[in-house]
Amino acid sequence: MTLDIISITRVYDGLPALDDVSLTVRDGEFLALLGPSGSGKTTLLRIMAGLDRPSAGQVRFNGEDFLALSPRERRVGMVFQSYALFRHMTVADNIAFGLKVRPRGLRPGRAEIADRVQNLLRLIQLEGFGGRYPSQLSGGQRQRVALARALAIEPRLLLLDEPFGALDARVRRDLRRWLRQVHEQTGVTTVLVTHDQEEALELADRVAILKQGRIEQIDTPQGLHDRPASAFVHDFLGEGLQLEATVARGEIVSNDWSAPSDAAAGDAFLCIRPEDLEAGDTGLVGVVMSSLRRGDRARVAVSLHGRRLELERPVGDPLTTLAPGASVRLHPRRFHVLAKSA
Repeated sequence: MTLDIISITRVYDGLPALDDVSLTVRDGEFLALLGPSGSGKTTLLRIMAGLDRPSAGQVRFNGEDFLALSPRERRVGMVFQSYALFRHMTVADNIAFGLKVRPRGLRPGRAEIADRVQNLLRLIQLEGFGGRYPSQLSGGQRQRVALARALAIEPRLLLLDEPFGALDARVRRDLRRWLRQVHEQTGVTTVLVTHDQEEALELADRVAILKQGRIEQIDTPQGLHDRPASAFVHDFLGEGLQLEATVARGEIVSNDWSAPSDAAAGDAFLCIRPEDLEAGDTGLVGVVMSSLRRGDRARVAVSLHGRRLELERPVGDPLTTLAPGASVRLHPRRFHVLAKSA
């Protein structure tokens, strides 16, 4: 039951929102579409749902031509950031809505609908809330009801469009953990659109990173961190440092530092994560800007070639003993060399 996106292009007013995008969502997988605003992730989700049509390309689900089907025929559940609950309906009626509006021959009986609603209320941990109205619920509870409504129709594909964007940080964290549990219990193939890196990396089996309508890289969260395919991916995923560098004769040289490298010769970016830097006698020259101790940890801000980096270290690490204004050399224990063309 795979979803295949094949060479999808979507053009608006002569400008491509999606440019020859291809990817496969595996059966039962949780895939996140991650990227900055305008990267095309929501457009791609709307095409999957049948709310938009591509200018070119194919969408196939288990070999079936999805583009030939209406949104209802696709059996897709969709959850939006705005909840989109019916205010005049109870929680139970909101969850049952998609079942009750089915054609008579496909509509379950009242008892079956009631049983399914109760099962879903248990799943979303809102037993006893079926008689309430959306205005009587918190934002997190309303979003859980929206998810239950999407699951009620037993979708072949669940699509989530920034579902936690309207919630505060603590509620989002709680709902992320809960959503992952629901996914593991239901096993429904799920695609999430988000601009929140932490959300995508915590929830998804794989993450597709988009930039200007194209996919930069698809990999597991760990794979993206350990093996970024481009300087954009490295820079987009968390804090990091990118320096101009040159690779020649088996060595990478950047500013006042060099190291052996098997990367292809030519101009490159030296990409480093703060957690991979350690104070030493050799390395990149920086200046300590501030040091803040919290318990047995310290957060040290360092200016390194024009970039401010926050380095968290245990108290007692050589870096935590330096006063603001002190010069320091930081040696990269691990780094990535990425071609400028990437």
